[in-house]
Amino acid sequence: MRSARSRPPAADRPTLDEITDTALAVIDEDGPEALSFRAVAQRLGVSHATVFRRCGDLDGLLAACADRLATELPEVATDTDWATATETRFHGLYEVLTAHPGLAALRAGHAWFGPRMLGRLVEPQLAHSLAAGMTPRAAIETYRRMYLFTLGAVAFVDHRDTKRATATARTALAALDPEDFPVLTGHLDVVLPALTDHRIYTDGLRRLIDAAVAEHL
Repeated sequence: MRSARSRPPAADRPTLDEITDTALAVIDEDGPEALSFRAVAQRLGVSHATVFRRCGDLDGLLAACADRLATELPEVATDTDWATATETRFHGLYEVLTAHPGLAALRAGHAWFGPRMLGRLVEPQLAHSLAAGMTPRAAIETYRRMYLFTLGAVAFVDHRDTKRATATARTALAALDPEDFPVLTGHLDVVLPALTDHRIYTDGLRRLIDAAVAEHL
């Protein structure tokens, strides 16, 4: 049994991790539009002012949530070959973001510069690239290509509910005039499955990795 001395003092509760876990639950369960200091505070049983003091503002809360997710990214041994390490890290990022599409939508246009994200993904990936023989410029440019590709792959579809995503797209495309959009309306059988097919991301990532190996390693 933990002693009172070992527990965080009341003034330190809830912790920032408790706040971000709760905020992520609000976003995932109720949708990104439901996120507010009051919604988080209500679930935690504290005042919204307490949550505000921990985070500063909504952007601060979202940044903390993004950094919290970085703890779910895989840790890769330094002796792993570059291609395997790169695929592991970026596929891990893809899985984290597709599991929390609401946060990805709310963070659109904002850099993910939290210390955990930098320490778990950015710094080790760049270090791995340099150790493999890339120049600093090649390392950062290669990183950016895969990072932007990954963000784009998760930005527009809720991969947690593929049936709903497909139905929404079907409705939108069915409303198009076939004379103006003959390709989209005439090939729904291949357009719709591609929206939620994870293999498209996986294959695309591997092509980027293969291209980087051929060019730089």
